[in-house]
Formats: sequence, C-alpha cells, structure tokens
Amino acid sequence: MIGPDGKQLGIMKTSEALELAYSQNLDLVEVAPHERPPVVKIMDYGKFKYEMKKREKASKKTSKAGEVKEIGMRPHIDDHDLQIKMRKMREFLEAGMKVRIKVMFRGREVVHKDHGEKLLKRIIDELSDIATVDVPIQFEGRIMSVLLRSTVKRK
Repeated sequence: MIGPDGKQLGIMKTSEALELAYSQNLDLVEVAPHERPPVVKIMDYGKFKYEMKKREKASKKTSKAGEVKEIGMRPHIDDHDLQIKMRKMREFLEAGMKVRIKVMFRGREVVHKDHGEKLLKRIIDELSDIATVDVPIQFEGRIMSVLLRSTVKRK
C-alpha cells in the first residue's frame, strides 16, 4: 500500500486500507492489480482522472504524426497552381504528416477519369523521394483520391 504522500505503508488487509483512506477523505485506488499482493494507493480519484485527461490532451497536442492533411484540386489544374500545391504537400510530408490528395470532377469531367489518374500519378512520382502511397488511388462518386505517407525520419 502506498500513502497519499507517495510513501510505502506496507502490506495490510483491504478493510484496514479502506478505513485509512476514508479517514483521510480520499479513495483507495488499485494501481497494479496483476502484482502479488496487488498494489493500491490512497489518492483523490477525481483529481487523478483529471490529471490523466490533462496529460492525454498535452500528448495529443505535441503528436502530429497521425494528422492527415487534405489538398484538393481539379483535373485540369494549371502548372503554376500545381507547383504551389506541391510545395505545400512537401511541407506537410517533411513535417511527418500524411497527405490526402483529392481530384474533384465537375459535370462531364467525370467521363475523363484518366486525366485525374495521370495527375495523381504525376504527383506521386514527384513526391516519391519523401513519400510512399499509403492508400492507392480510389474513385468515389466524383472524387478521386490517394493517401501519401511521409518517409522522412523526424528528429
């Protein structure tokens, strides 16, 4: 058993441990249930849960590796506009993020799916030095997309 100040109080019966915890208006929390005997700690459980949530939120803020950025374009995009989007994709990939590239078809453009596929293949080829295809080219409704994963090792 561990006390509220972090000091070990030794091995004791469950009823004694509960009594001691309740006398201090705290909770008895099982910390390591698989140990023999199980390790318990006297603490404020509400505060403990709050601290855990806070830590989890902080770790999510710092972790950007799982983040997916989306870049959309049309099948007949101008070369200069494509270069600007490529620069942005490269930035995201170098930061260790995944990038989903979407080609959106309007009206009768959907008949020429090959234009969108050529565009996506061109982008994949140009970014092949820092990215690999995570999800291959898919066509859903009027949107053709591909998901790229960064191969850059983050420091």
